[in-house]
Amino acid sequence: SEAGCPAVADPGANLVALAQARNIPVVPLVGPSSLLLSLMASGLNGQCFAFHGYLPAKDPDRQKALRDLEGDQEEAANQIFIETPYRNQALFDTLLKTCSPQTRLTVATDLTLPEESIKTRPIGAWKKETPPEFERRPTVFLILA
Repeated sequence: SEAGCPAVADPGANLVALAQARNIPVVPLVGPSSLLLSLMASGLNGQCFAFHGYLPAKDPDRQKALRDLEGDQEEAANQIFIETPYRNQALFDTLLKTCSPQTRLTVATDLTLPEESIKTRPIGAWKKETPPEFERRPTVFLILA
């Protein structure tokens, strides 16, 4: 994809595992990864982070997952996750109603494209702003409590 990385938030791990099992060389190519690009531009902790893939699609499971991620901050670990583009707004709304006002949230949309947008704000500030335009657009979300 335009900002993906096989086997990291993109398909490919099974194919790479099969190649490894058959002793076929696997050569990673340098290219953009939306996860690392969003982390680099977020201003959040890049020394300690975790990628969680997709969170549960529906509340209250999604709210519980967010509370767990927000509470898992003993080492100031940045929590990175993604959503299918058509559920971006629902995830954003859940973030605003679930997370602490001090928790910092990065919304990184359309990375490597001309319309790219990367903003980091505390949840309290996001509540006062016009929501980002990210419906049906690839977006990475990062939180740091």
